[in-house]
Amino acid sequence: MDTTLPSQMVVWLKAAGEPSRLRLLALCGEGALTVSDLAQAMRQSEPRVSRHLKILCEAGLLARTREGQWVRYALAADRGAVSFVRGLLLQVDRRHPLLLRDRAEARAAHSLDSEGGPSGSQPRLERALRAFVESSGFAAAPARVLLVGAAHLELLATARAATVLAPSRRAAQAVRSFAEARGLNCRVLPAAHAGELGEQDLARAGGPFDAVLCSPPAGAGELLGRLLTQLAGRLAPGGRLWVFQRYESLEHAHERVVEHPLARLRRLLEESHLRCERLSPIEADGEHLLAAAARPAGAAEDAAAGALRAGGAR
Repeated sequence: MDTTLPSQMVVWLKAAGEPSRLRLLALCGEGALTVSDLAQAMRQSEPRVSRHLKILCEAGLLARTREGQWVRYALAADRGAVSFVRGLLLQVDRRHPLLLRDRAEARAAHSLDSEGGPSGSQPRLERALRAFVESSGFAAAPARVLLVGAAHLELLATARAATVLAPSRRAAQAVRSFAEARGLNCRVLPAAHAGELGEQDLARAGGPFDAVLCSPPAGAGELLGRLLTQLAGRLAPGGRLWVFQRYESLEHAHERVVEHPLARLRRLLEESHLRCERLSPIEADGEHLLAAAARPAGAAEDAAAGALRAGGAR
């Protein structure tokens, strides 16, 4: 078993023992990221993040690697340093809302940098989501579509017109490039406050919409519930809403009685006056999402009553 000198352990502990640097270690422990990726994920300035990265690199916990025009940061190659970081992170609740948000933002930022636009790097996941959407009532050419978030733009390929609410100006710029390259008829609106989508943003989006596709950032279930309630009010009569949420972001680790993520998402839809028509876990490309399709409760009941009347007439 390898051991570490006490003096080296003290250096590592001093470097890691700061909230922002602990968050950076958690992010870099999942893959190499640029300063820009990390700054966007943590919602801090690049100079501030760079100072923290310098401390972690000087302590030997992180290493810099140049890839073309990018400089990426990842765990150092030293086996003792990696063991220290992994052991440290095992003691951290990785489902804490702040860490979940960091991870979601970092994935989005890395995707924008590496692809020149959102998504595209997970074809199996996109195919699975498209199959789910198309099999749960997405029309061949919906007239008015709202996409909340910068992920899964491929789902807009058949839309005649779409509005995208992007989580930041940087994401909005990448979405525009993506849409132009693929000839999508897309209006792109950045969030008024980076990383947050509120009533003001939805008012700018307009509506009503025939279809709403929602890929919200990771966060507490209560925040998702508020967003679903706001989106329900933007649906046209007969419209549908699809929501794609990371499985772990619907778990509450500190509750005495833990509600299963499937049950939590169904409850949040019901509390938003949406009738869940289909709910399914989707696993592909290392991602674990919950996908749900829903309609306004009144519309779903009217459709069911109409089907019964048609059956009785026959």
